[in-house]
Amino acid sequence: MASTDHYTLPRPEFDRPVKLLLVVAPFYRKIADDLLAGARAEIEAAGGTHETIEVPGALEVPTAIGMAGRMKKEFDGFVALGCVIRGETTHYETVCNDSSRGITLLGLQGLCIGNGILTVEDMGQAEVRADPAQQNKGGGAAAAALHLVALARQWGAPQQGIGFQAGGDMS
Repeated sequence: MASTDHYTLPRPEFDRPVKLLLVVAPFYRKIADDLLAGARAEIEAAGGTHETIEVPGALEVPTAIGMAGRMKKEFDGFVALGCVIRGETTHYETVCNDSSRGITLLGLQGLCIGNGILTVEDMGQAEVRADPAQQNKGGGAAAAALHLVALARQWGAPQQGIGFQAGGDMS
Protein backbone atom coordinates (compact mmCIF):
# COMPACT_ATOMS: atom_id res chain seq x y z
CA MET A 1 0.00 0.00 0.00
CA ALA A 2 1.37 3.42 -0.96
CA SER A 3 2.27 5.88 1.74
CA THR A 4 0.38 9.15 1.85
CA ASP A 5 1.83 12.35 3.26
CA HIS A 6 -0.44 14.14 5.72
CA TYR A 7 -0.22 17.76 6.84
CA THR A 8 0.20 18.24 10.57
CA LEU A 9 -0.63 21.54 12.25
CA PRO A 10 2.21 23.14 14.20
CA ARG A 11 2.12 22.33 17.92
CA PRO A 12 0.12 25.00 19.78
CA GLU A 13 1.83 27.20 22.35
CA PHE A 14 0.27 28.18 25.65
CA ASP A 15 0.78 31.18 27.93
CA ARG A 16 -0.37 29.20 30.98
CA PRO A 17 -0.17 25.48 31.78
CA VAL A 18 -2.46 22.92 30.16
CA LYS A 19 -3.67 19.81 31.99
CA LEU A 20 -5.27 16.93 30.11
CA LEU A 21 -7.00 13.81 31.38
CA LEU A 22 -6.09 10.65 29.48
CA VAL A 23 -8.98 8.17 29.61
CA VAL A 24 -7.86 4.75 28.41
CA ALA A 25 -9.61 1.43 27.93
CA PRO A 26 -6.70 -1.05 28.31
CA PHE A 27 -8.49 -4.14 26.93
CA TYR A 28 -5.48 -4.71 24.66
CA ARG A 29 -2.73 -3.69 27.12
CA LYS A 30 0.18 -3.39 24.65
CA ILE A 31 -1.89 -1.23 22.30
CA ALA A 32 -3.10 0.92 25.21
CA ASP A 33 0.45 1.36 26.50
CA ASP A 34 1.67 2.51 23.07
CA LEU A 35 -1.26 4.94 22.73
CA LEU A 36 -0.50 6.33 26.20
CA ALA A 37 3.21 6.71 25.42
CA GLY A 38 2.45 8.72 22.28
CA ALA A 39 -0.14 10.90 24.02
CA ARG A 40 2.06 11.61 27.03
CA ALA A 41 5.03 12.55 24.85
CA GLU A 42 2.92 14.99 22.82
CA ILE A 43 1.44 16.65 25.91
CA GLU A 44 4.83 16.99 27.57
CA ALA A 45 6.36 18.39 24.36
CA ALA A 46 3.71 21.14 24.50
CA GLY A 47 4.64 21.88 28.13
CA GLY A 48 1.44 20.32 29.48
CA THR A 49 0.70 17.91 32.28
CA HIS A 50 -1.61 14.92 32.36
CA GLU A 51 -3.40 12.47 34.57
CA THR A 52 -4.45 8.98 33.47
CA ILE A 53 -7.46 6.90 34.40
CA GLU A 54 -8.49 3.48 33.13
CA VAL A 55 -12.02 2.32 32.31
CA PRO A 56 -13.23 -1.19 31.42
CA GLY A 57 -13.85 -0.62 27.72
CA ALA A 58 -14.32 1.85 24.88
CA LEU A 59 -18.01 2.36 25.70
CA GLU A 60 -17.06 3.70 29.14
CA VAL A 61 -14.55 6.24 27.82
CA PRO A 62 -17.11 8.96 26.92
CA THR A 63 -18.97 8.40 30.19
CA ALA A 64 -15.79 8.93 32.21
CA ILE A 65 -14.90 12.04 30.18
CA GLY A 66 -18.40 13.44 30.69
CA MET A 67 -18.20 12.81 34.44
CA ALA A 68 -14.77 14.45 34.69
CA GLY A 69 -15.95 17.40 32.61
CA ARG A 70 -18.84 18.00 35.01
CA MET A 71 -17.15 17.15 38.31
CA LYS A 72 -13.42 17.93 38.01
CA LYS A 73 -12.92 21.41 36.64
CA GLU A 74 -9.12 21.07 36.77
CA PHE A 75 -8.83 19.60 33.25
CA ASP A 76 -8.51 21.77 30.16
CA GLY A 77 -9.11 18.84 27.83
CA PHE A 78 -9.34 15.11 27.42
CA VAL A 79 -7.79 12.33 25.35
CA ALA A 80 -9.84 9.20 24.64
CA LEU A 81 -7.67 6.12 24.08
CA GLY A 82 -8.46 2.49 23.36
CA CYS A 83 -8.80 -0.09 20.64
CA VAL A 84 -11.72 -1.97 19.13
CA ILE A 85 -10.87 -4.90 16.85
CA ARG A 86 -13.53 -6.38 14.57
CA GLY A 87 -14.81 -9.73 15.77
CA GLU A 88 -17.43 -12.17 14.59
CA THR A 89 -20.51 -10.27 15.79
CA THR A 90 -22.12 -6.86 15.32
CA HIS A 91 -20.83 -5.80 18.75
CA TYR A 92 -17.89 -4.16 16.91
CA GLU A 93 -20.21 -1.71 15.14
CA THR A 94 -22.05 -0.91 18.36
CA VAL A 95 -18.87 -0.18 20.31
CA CYS A 96 -17.27 1.84 17.49
CA ASN A 97 -20.36 3.89 16.72
CA ASP A 98 -21.51 4.53 20.27
CA SER A 99 -18.11 5.43 21.71
CA SER A 100 -17.46 7.81 18.81
CA ARG A 101 -20.94 9.32 19.07
CA GLY A 102 -20.53 9.86 22.81
CA ILE A 103 -17.20 11.62 22.33
CA THR A 104 -18.62 13.77 19.53
CA LEU A 105 -21.62 14.83 21.61
CA LEU A 106 -19.37 15.81 24.52
CA GLY A 107 -17.22 17.83 22.13
CA LEU A 108 -20.27 19.61 20.76
CA GLN A 109 -21.13 20.54 24.36
CA GLY A 110 -17.78 22.30 24.66
CA LEU A 111 -15.32 19.74 25.98
CA CYS A 112 -11.94 19.65 24.23
CA ILE A 113 -11.43 15.99 23.32
CA GLY A 114 -8.97 14.18 21.10
CA ASN A 115 -10.33 10.81 19.96
CA GLY A 116 -7.66 8.12 19.91
CA ILE A 117 -9.92 5.07 20.05
CA LEU A 118 -8.66 2.84 17.26
CA THR A 119 -11.26 0.96 15.21
CA VAL A 120 -9.43 -1.71 13.21
CA GLU A 121 -9.84 -5.03 11.44
CA ASP A 122 -6.99 -6.90 13.14
CA MET A 123 -4.18 -6.68 15.69
CA GLY A 124 -1.58 -5.85 13.02
CA GLN A 125 -3.46 -2.68 12.08
CA ALA A 126 -3.77 -1.76 15.75
CA GLU A 127 -0.05 -2.22 16.39
CA VAL A 128 0.97 0.04 13.48
CA ARG A 129 -1.52 2.77 14.46
CA ALA A 130 -0.65 2.72 18.17
CA ASP A 131 3.14 2.56 17.86
CA PRO A 132 4.65 6.01 18.61
CA ALA A 133 7.40 5.29 16.06
CA GLN A 134 4.86 4.56 13.32
CA GLN A 135 1.40 6.16 13.04
CA ASN A 136 1.32 7.40 16.65
CA LYS A 137 -2.45 7.79 16.92
CA GLY A 138 -2.16 8.42 20.68
CA GLY A 139 0.09 11.40 19.98
CA GLY A 140 -2.32 12.56 17.29
CA ALA A 141 -5.27 12.41 19.69
CA ALA A 142 -3.34 14.42 22.28
CA ALA A 143 -2.40 16.97 19.61
CA ALA A 144 -6.06 17.29 18.63
CA ALA A 145 -7.06 17.93 22.26
CA LEU A 146 -4.28 20.51 22.63
CA HIS A 147 -5.41 22.33 19.49
CA LEU A 148 -8.98 22.46 20.77
CA VAL A 149 -7.78 23.79 24.13
CA ALA A 150 -5.86 26.50 22.27
CA LEU A 151 -9.01 27.43 20.33
CA ALA A 152 -11.11 27.51 23.49
CA ARG A 153 -8.59 29.82 25.15
CA GLN A 154 -8.42 32.03 22.07
CA TRP A 155 -12.19 32.42 21.95
CA GLY A 156 -12.67 32.77 25.72
CA ALA A 157 -15.37 31.48 28.03
CA PRO A 158 -18.97 31.03 26.87
CA GLN A 159 -21.07 34.17 27.15
CA GLN A 160 -24.07 34.30 29.46
CA GLY A 161 -27.46 34.31 27.77
CA ILE A 162 -26.44 32.50 24.59
CA GLY A 163 -28.71 29.62 23.53
CA PHE A 164 -31.79 28.23 25.17
CA GLN A 165 -32.20 29.16 28.81
CA ALA A 166 -34.72 26.94 30.59
CA GLY A 167 -36.96 28.61 33.14
CA GLY A 168 -35.80 32.13 32.34
CA ASP A 169 -37.97 35.24 32.48
CA MET A 170 -39.39 35.79 28.99
CA SER A 171 -40.80 39.30 29.62
